[in-house]
Amino acid sequence: MSRVQSLNHVGIAVRSIDAQKSFYEGALGAAFEGLEEVPSQKVRVGFFRVGDVRLELLEPTDPSSPVAKFLEKRGEGLHHLAFAVEDLPARIAELKESGVRMIDDAPRGGAHHMRIAFVHPKSTFGVLTELCEPSSNSDENR
Repeated sequence: MSRVQSLNHVGIAVRSIDAQKSFYEGALGAAFEGLEEVPSQKVRVGFFRVGDVRLELLEPTDPSSPVAKFLEKRGEGLHHLAFAVEDLPARIAELKESGVRMIDDAPRGGAHHMRIAFVHPKSTFGVLTELCEPSSNSDENR
């Protein structure tokens, strides 16, 4: 089975990116990289860089979004870990073949020009895990 390349980002569910921006920039010294809306996932995403890792603040844009439901159930905090992989479709197939439960059976468009797929937390000991790779077409699945 192929290995992950690196930790790409840490997803953090928040009610308001604007309300938390000063903490990440001021207290942590993270470099703000910008905002992006991902309509297919009903979220607004704020990116902050800390060394080689990106923090991805996820703010719901619709009360029916998965992030809004997460906030209702668990409150603000760690949402997921995202790992960079090569050949995402092949990686999904490998994981499924080995018995790992996937949320996504095929890659879909995500923020920051990435193709993504989530592994179900029941297969990762409770940690929502995202696999991602740069998209060859930045508008794919948006």
